[in-house]
Amino acid sequence: MNWLNRRVRGFRLVDLIAVSVLTLLILGVYLAKTVAGGERTKIATVERQIAAEKARIRLLQAEVTHLEQPARIERLSETYLGLAPVTEKRVANLEDIPQVAQKPVTGPIKAVDITPDPTTMGAAQPAAPLPVPTQMADAATANPGVTRQ
Repeated sequence: MNWLNRRVRGFRLVDLIAVSVLTLLILGVYLAKTVAGGERTKIATVERQIAAEKARIRLLQAEVTHLEQPARIERLSETYLGLAPVTEKRVANLEDIPQVAQKPVTGPIKAVDITPDPTTMGAAQPAAPLPVPTQMADAATANPGVTRQ
């Protein structure tokens, strides 16, 4: 008897094999579709995160643009550092530079008051000036030709 014509409980063996292969194919397609759906969900989540990060980048770029406005920086430098635009009497010619370099700096350096203003407690505070270490200042005056990196 041929194995293709062999009967098991009233069914041909080839029919049982075909049904089982078809069942395996259906299960395989269902599993592949389920896995693909999970991947699709992960991709959508990552795309939403990318869109949120792009929006955050645009917001930070706008904030940097606002903070870098020359008028704002000039106002802050005048208010907190006591700086002002250079006047014409401070401009030197090329031949005046050796004479200007030999003159000592006149006048004491003015200290900056950095007490917080209660009206701007939520706003960003300007950074305090860093003190000059005395060892580096002494080394710089002792060896004026040597530069530190």
